Amino acid sequence: MNRDIIRSERAAKARSTVRSTVTYIILTVWAIIVLFPFYWMILTSVKEYASYNSEYIPKFFTLSPTLENYSSAFTAVPLAKYFLNTVIFTVATTALMLIVIIPAAFAFSRLNFRGRDAVFTLFLSLMMIPYELVVITNYTTITNLDLRNTFTGLILPSVTSVFYIYLLKENFAQIPDELYYAAKVDGTKDLKYLFKVMLPICRPTVITITVLKVIECWNSYVWPRLVTDDPNYYLVSNGIQEIRENGFGRENIPAMMAAVVVISAPLIILFLIFRKKIMEGVARGGTKG
Repeated sequence: MNRDIIRSERAAKARSTVRSTVTYIILTVWAIIVLFPFYWMILTSVKEYASYNSEYIPKFFTLSPTLENYSSAFTAVPLAKYFLNTVIFTVATTALMLIVIIPAAFAFSRLNFRGRDAVFTLFLSLMMIPYELVVITNYTTITNLDLRNTFTGLILPSVTSVFYIYLLKENFAQIPDELYYAAKVDGTKDLKYLFKVMLPICRPTVITITVLKVIECWNSYVWPRLVTDDPNYYLVSNGIQEIRENGFGRENIPAMMAAVVVISAPLIILFLIFRKKIMEGVARGGTKG
């Protein structure tokens, strides 16, 4: 009897080991597939132009790395200025969006006013409108207001998001009503309750929304391309196209990859810093009750 139990335990342990091994192998292969483009991008960016062009068969390493391509990326076009423009656009847009969506989410989740559910349903229905129609409408409005080639024209159409309002509203709704009623009994104002209670509790979600908005702004291409034709207002996404057209041309792939590495690095660093908060915010967003 004891032998049968021991055999059964060994068999279960062996099956568990096999499953874990297979799982780790699959995850390792998948990680290599996902990360390989980033490795190839960095590898290409440190290859010499002549060395890269002489490779009839691509090499997966280089014995003579160089940083000359990064210098070329900043001297071919004013990439540093594009960086500054992108930082201004990203910080201003994200800050204004938080100022808009946080009170909106609080109102939809805690305040009782006539037509609240109908207005929120109307808000959600706006998500069904194709992005192309919104772009056309926004472009016409910005042009009529003579805001093309201005930071105001770049920022205004992106200062709100129905999806982020919905996500934050659902997180606010998970906070027990008893806390709100107790705060009201103590004479706490709504704004004080929002900033002292709700936002600290939902901090991971707020951080997640902030990071996602920063990524969205940093990678924005279509809208800046439409409303700016003045290089003084180009963002880094437009700067890549400028490099291809008026910089060192399309044939200098290593320098292009260097520019892409420089542009991508802030987002990667941002994600690595806040990855735990992002995972926590996503997990909270998928939890009810």
